[in-house]
Amino acid sequence: MADYARAGGTHAMLVHSPYPMVPIRNADDFRSSYDITLRLAAAVNASQTAKVFVAVGPYPVLLLELVERHGLEKGVEIMREGMEIAQHHVLEGRATAIGEVGRPHFPVDDEIWEAFNDILIYGMELAREASCPVILHTESATPGVMEELAGMADKAGLARDRVVKHYSPPLVEPDENHGLIPSVLASREAVRTALSKGGPFLMETDFLDDPSRPGAVMNINTVPKRTKALLASGSMTEEAAWKIHKELPEKVYGIAIEP
Repeated sequence: MADYARAGGTHAMLVHSPYPMVPIRNADDFRSSYDITLRLAAAVNASQTAKVFVAVGPYPVLLLELVERHGLEKGVEIMREGMEIAQHHVLEGRATAIGEVGRPHFPVDDEIWEAFNDILIYGMELAREASCPVILHTESATPGVMEELAGMADKAGLARDRVVKHYSPPLVEPDENHGLIPSVLASREAVRTALSKGGPFLMETDFLDDPSRPGAVMNINTVPKRTKALLASGSMTEEAAWKIHKELPEKVYGIAIEP
């Protein structure tokens, strides 16, 4: 985060991901796993000028491991409990969002697919109760996928603009995202396309702080560096930068971002 701050970054979303040292076998394991992410966030916020907000939630693919160990019914139950623990952290002020949650980006059988959808809708219901957003990990986004996910948010009673589609292509027009918030990977082409369409979007890198995969997917420094370069070239206006990096995050996440 020190490098991120030096590049001009001021705030970021730290999104929970499973840890190899904490295999998820029951709901209490989710609690232990989330605690690692929360401690990381606390350490960053105590020592760095750039600050992080936190999202926690049961990473979707964990359902497959739980089903293999416990069967489908018990696996779904544990994932739902993982959602409930995530909601508790939001309600207690330790987390800002529930995420990444959703469904896998590879084929599974119909029964498992429906279980993923049911768990996701339950998470959306919990997000509605907690007045927080969800961050989605799903298959590649298309207008059709976004429409389906928007319908699930409607079923859960969660406002569509509290649903963030992680790793989204530049689906920024209303008939492309159906009211969901695209978090666009900060490649030059994707951001320029999103800007050309004029719609609201967030920027992300999907950075993984994994020593065995340095810089994956993109280094976190990419967002401030890309923004500065686009501003300097005239491809991004000050107004657009303000909307992307302050107005929209504050609206979606219910946070305050101080310049």
